[in-house]
Amino acid sequence: MKFNIKKYRIWFMLLVLTFTISSCKKYLDEKDNSNFVKTSYFKTASQAQTFVNGIYTQLHLFQNGDAYGEAPFITIELFAGHATSLGQSVNNGNVIHQRTDPVNPGFEDVWQNSYNAIANANLALEQIPPIGMDDATKKKLLGEVYFLRAFFYYHLVRLYGNVPLLVHSITLDSPDLYPERTDYKKVYDQIISDLQAAEASGMPETDQTGRVSLGAVRTLLASVYLTTAGYPMQNKANYALAAAEAKKVLSTPAYTLFDNYAYLHDNAHKNQGELIFQGQYLVGVATNAITQLTVPFNLPVGAYGDHLGAMIPTNQFFASYETGDLRTQERQFYFSSYPQFGDASKTVVFGEHCLYKFFHVESALGNGICDENWTFLRLPEAMLIYAEATNEVSGPTADALAQVNAIRARAKLAPLGALSKDAFRQAIWKERYHELAYENKAYFDIQRTHMVYDVIHNTFADALSTPNEQGVTMKEQYLLWPVPQREMDTNKKLTQNTGW
Repeated sequence: MKFNIKKYRIWFMLLVLTFTISSCKKYLDEKDNSNFVKTSYFKTASQAQTFVNGIYTQLHLFQNGDAYGEAPFITIELFAGHATSLGQSVNNGNVIHQRTDPVNPGFEDVWQNSYNAIANANLALEQIPPIGMDDATKKKLLGEVYFLRAFFYYHLVRLYGNVPLLVHSITLDSPDLYPERTDYKKVYDQIISDLQAAEASGMPETDQTGRVSLGAVRTLLASVYLTTAGYPMQNKANYALAAAEAKKVLSTPAYTLFDNYAYLHDNAHKNQGELIFQGQYLVGVATNAITQLTVPFNLPVGAYGDHLGAMIPTNQFFASYETGDLRTQERQFYFSSYPQFGDASKTVVFGEHCLYKFFHVESALGNGICDENWTFLRLPEAMLIYAEATNEVSGPTADALAQVNAIRARAKLAPLGALSKDAFRQAIWKERYHELAYENKAYFDIQRTHMVYDVIHNTFADALSTPNEQGVTMKEQYLLWPVPQREMDTNKKLTQNTGW
């Protein structure tokens, strides 16, 4: 059984998917566009909207997996060291034990599909401006494209370091057909420039159809500033900029914490509340393998054809939560048993704690076809960015403490009191690990801080000398992914990351 979409090489083809406009459902409805011709296509506002809709679908790349339980979002998470894999994937096991290599298909999937999205974004930014259409609509549409290009470059530069920076469409006779890698600082400059353009585009503060909103732009920009304030750039002035962008999000009344963790992964609450930016899925149009990938291995939990057990939290990480934390209670963030599919009078006991925060009840109790959205950005991340960045600028403040304590209050934990700057920093980091657990944040936190969460000793320690709960100590080369071997073979101008 395969979940992955067809792959195209960046240097030779553009992946152009077309979708109708307006609602979430409509922009996921695919049409045949096999006769696409650039010179005759970008003529109307409808064509422009349709083309941009296709770029959104590339967000699905992170959940694309296969019958062995391999998917980019799992690969990213396994690098952080707090999950194991109970499935059949050799590649997942190699990542966990740090013996993988540049032919790992996950490395190639992220590279290729991100550049496919960037290629389409570049084309849209070139072809949409001359179209005769309402100026406000055009400006907003271009703002969405700037955000999406920045989003994909942000993942590329963090995962691979120096990457080719392409901001114009590429043809077979283009001098950039086989580009060299660009210094990561220039890539970050482009990301920030794109997000600033998106922020000035006139898009709404929030958007419940799944499109980019100002909240998404500002949260991503705050994340970029926080990242560039840490390793490897260490531009400390960006802490203040991160706090300022995050504060704008926190000041938006429409963004509120849910009072029920189940709302993070059900259909009724998509694109609202604390869910700032999600990848969109819909039964009959685009389905998500996330529940199949994260339910226990080969146990009858839900109506799924596969129970892959590809990402299972370690017992030690689960035990690192404070006593009484609501998130660890059954069917909050985690679960250890569930009624047997087909016979609810029986209970399936897993023998480990699996991720209920990704469990899709609608498909589990239905026909096993999952259309749960995948969340890229949510309000607690903006709150924690604000708290961390503010602490780095001026130490603990009442406002920064309030953000962390709001997250703790929802988890039924006592508020933090007076703390030193160093103690508050570690408290924030710990909250990031526990609140944003398994949402592809931990590995990037390791990269920017060079610290890992030592869950056994409940402290933070040097990333390159501290073994995780599985006895693995991160090798320096694992602070970046390798450039995929197929890209190296195709483009002789590319160089490999150190150690790979």
